[in-house]
This record gives sequence, structure tokens and C-alpha cells, in this order.
Amino acid sequence: MSVLDELESRVRKELGVRLFTVLAWVPERQALRRVHTSHPAEYPVGGEKTVEVAQGWLATCIEGRQPFFGPDQAAVREVFADHELIERLGCGAIINVPVVDEGQVLGVLNILDAEGAYDETSVTVAESLAPLAAPALRGGAR
Repeated sequence: MSVLDELESRVRKELGVRLFTVLAWVPERQALRRVHTSHPAEYPVGGEKTVEVAQGWLATCIEGRQPFFGPDQAAVREVFADHELIERLGCGAIINVPVVDEGQVLGVLNILDAEGAYDETSVTVAESLAPLAAPALRGGAR
């Protein structure tokens, strides 16, 4: 089992999750590349997003190295262009946590579940799990 598979198992056990992806940050292109997914048909590994999401998200997660918490569908719709697919998968709450190693953002964990599934305590748990992705993101996933 890979490091990211083990991380997904921990997220499922400690938080619960319907959709889980890990994205590597590619700073030279201001892009995020998917390196792990729980839903390969809808969100395939290798898929890339240029950061077209709301500027506030970029400032929070990448520049500010802080989690983004969207507790409901309104928050998800406001920030994510793919909100319709997210909703079709039964997700209406999201936690995005930057993976930071030695002061550098390596990527982001995306943890989604039904609206109302997460709270501030969930964000704290997600933050505690984020460093577990660093070895995979450092070791060539980028």
C-alpha cells in the first residue's frame, strides 16, 4: 500500500470522506496536479488544474499555508468551478489542507463529504494528517 493509500485510509477512519484527492503544487505553472484520487473516473490521476478557483482560495491555501473550510454547498459553489460534479458525488462540504514541508507548499489534500459532515474540529484533524503526504509529494509525485 502506498503512502497516499495509507493516508486515504486514515482520513476515512478519522474524518469520513466521500471524495479524497491529493494534488501536487507546481509553482512554475501556478497549477495543481492530481497524484492520488478516490474517484479515478471523475478525477483521474495526472489531471491538472491551473488555479482558476477564487483568488481567496489561492491566498489562503497556497500563499497563506492555511486550510480552507467550506462547510456547505454555498461555500463549495463560490470557490470551485467543478461544483456540479462535486454535488453529483454527494459532496457539499470540503476541507483543503496544504501539505507544507520545510516551509514549502508541496501540495494540497482535498477532503469532501456531505454538507454538514465537517466542523472546525474536523479541520484540525485534517491538518494533523497533512504531513503524512509530504514523503510522497517530495519523492517524485511532483
